[in-house]
Amino acid sequence: MNLEKEGVMTQITYRKLRIDEAQLFWNMMTELDNETKFMMYEPGERTKTSSDIKAIEDLIQSAIDNDNYLLVAEVNQQIVGYILALRGKPNRLKHTAYIVTGINKDHRRKGIGKTFFAYLDKWAKDNDIKRLELTVICTNIVAKQLYEQKGFVVEGTKKNAMLIDGNYVDEFYMAKLL
Repeated sequence: MNLEKEGVMTQITYRKLRIDEAQLFWNMMTELDNETKFMMYEPGERTKTSSDIKAIEDLIQSAIDNDNYLLVAEVNQQIVGYILALRGKPNRLKHTAYIVTGINKDHRRKGIGKTFFAYLDKWAKDNDIKRLELTVICTNIVAKQLYEQKGFVVEGTKKNAMLIDGNYVDEFYMAKLL
C-alpha cells in the first residue's frame, strides 16, 4: 500500500514479526503508551525485564505457529502499527479470538486499520474462528466507527473499566460473528 505525504509516496508493508524483533515490538508498544490514552498502559508503566521480552518472543512464536495472529505495519522499516488476535485456549473457546490493535498517531486514518482487519478476517476464516471480540473505550469514537465498519457490534458496556487521569471511563464490548 502506498501513502502520499507532502507529495512523497510512502510504502506501507504488512508482515509477521520474527522472534529477533521482540525488542522492536516492545519499543512500538511503548511509543503507543506514551502517545495515547486509549491503550491499557500508562507512559512508563510497561516493564522491560528479560521475562517481559521472553513473553513477547513467545507471542511472536505463537503467531508464527499460527496459534495466534500478529501482523505489523511498517513505514520506512519502522513498525507503525499492529493487530493481535489471541485465540481462546480451552476447547470451548477455540472458535474465538480477542483482538488488540494500535497504530502510531502519525499513521492513523490512512487505511492501516482497515487493512489490518481485512487480513485478520482471512486468518480467522482460514483458522475456523467464528467470533472476534474486542473492547474499546467509549470515547474512542474513531476506533469504534472503524470496528463497526468492519462488522463489529456493541454487545455491552463495561462500566468504570479503566481509570484515566483520575477519571473512570467505560468500555464497549464489541464482537463480530463470522
